[in-house]
Amino acid sequence: MLNFTEEIKNEITSAPLEGRCCKLALISAFIRTSGSVISKNGEYGFEVVTENESTAEFISDILESTFNLHLIVTGAKFDVMSGRDKLTFECLGKNALKLLMEAGILVESADGVMLNLGIEESVTEKDCCKTAYLKGAFLGGGSCTLPEEGTYSRTGYHFEIVFYNKLTASDFCALLCDFEILAKLVARKESAVVYVKSKEVISDVLNVLSAYSCLDKLNRLVELKDKTNNANRVNNCSVSNIDKTVTASVNQVRAIEIISGTIGLQSLDKMLFDVAEARLADKNASMQELSDRLNISKSCINHRMRKILELAKSLGRD
Repeated sequence: MLNFTEEIKNEITSAPLEGRCCKLALISAFIRTSGSVISKNGEYGFEVVTENESTAEFISDILESTFNLHLIVTGAKFDVMSGRDKLTFECLGKNALKLLMEAGILVESADGVMLNLGIEESVTEKDCCKTAYLKGAFLGGGSCTLPEEGTYSRTGYHFEIVFYNKLTASDFCALLCDFEILAKLVARKESAVVYVKSKEVISDVLNVLSAYSCLDKLNRLVELKDKTNNANRVNNCSVSNIDKTVTASVNQVRAIEIISGTIGLQSLDKMLFDVAEARLADKNASMQELSDRLNISKSCINHRMRKILELAKSLGRD
């Protein structure tokens, strides 16, 4: 069964990109989050790692059809956490170098080429390319978890994308701001993690990713959990009120018994006597129920019961 992260990735890869500029932005983000620049025998290229089959096919198709590049499988390692094989691909040669420079990952320098840690503005100049960059980043280093259904919890919504360095992650946060999405950035070991925990913000992110089926699933879960949480709050409130009613009743009965055992209930005036007698007749009745039986207001019941409690306390045995 697919987890929510895989569902999002599969939905992203099921919708082909149209423009070359968008494909470049997506590939640039994918390499930033799932790969690294490599050099072998004087040739530059890149290496990427993924465990999602649809992602591997999607990226491979873009590289072959648009940039005339072919990925070669160089390794497979079983991942205990996911229970899947993590496949490692590499691509070397002049065309690979050309792609890395066009994607703003490598730039020319006096000594040849050097790594550019920031996100090149030209790669995400258009709004469509910004969206594609977000898609590529999630395909390469993203994950999203939702709270379990049927549980009472205010937490559990989490969306994150992992980058290899803080500068790229910081630029990515700025990119998200263009979509009015405010994300947080935190260091995790040797990585930089951009994340959001608000279900409303995650909803906005899924909308930008065009992961509409996953967005519907999130909305259904939010609605279900809101109903569950509200039901639990009502139940907790009811239990609390019952506890208070029982405690009050016990104290009232105790006070009446003190009066009965000392000066006697017959010493009470008729108004207090009627209330005391009604309470002893039904020790579990609520104040409203006593009010209905005696045909007097609840405030009167409360007032008379306070007098009974005060009298019992004055007798020195409460």
